[in-house]
Amino acid sequence: MTERKPPGINFETWVDRQVREAAERGAFDNLPGAGKPLASDSAPYDELWWIKGKMEREGISHLPPTLSLRKEVEDALAAAHEAASEAQARRIIVAVNEKIRAAIARPPAGPPLNKKPFDVEEIAAEWRERH
Repeated sequence: MTERKPPGINFETWVDRQVREAAERGAFDNLPGAGKPLASDSAPYDELWWIKGKMEREGISHLPPTLSLRKEVEDALAAAHEAASEAQARRIIVAVNEKIRAAIARPPAGPPLNKKPFDVEEIAAEWRERH
């Protein structure tokens, strides 16, 4: 921790001295990212830049529950179309339909879901056509 600025010394001079002394001690040697440009120096200002960067580095994402379920529904539909068997495709659709029904019965926080349960027979017919 640095000391308090002594009275009578110009603030800029005091800061410059602190930085110079730290550099002489080697406090800035071998810092991660040294000599590399800032990752977002041309990006528009974002108040949440640090939080978004931390979430990206940690591999964390956060979506409202309805948006997360929308993504899960899209992934389930794609998985059903690529399933190894019609029975597997049906199981995938039945499982996602349960989640959709639960979200319709008790809407989670966030934007509206705007999804309805899939017709299992229709998806099975699509699967048969593809395979």
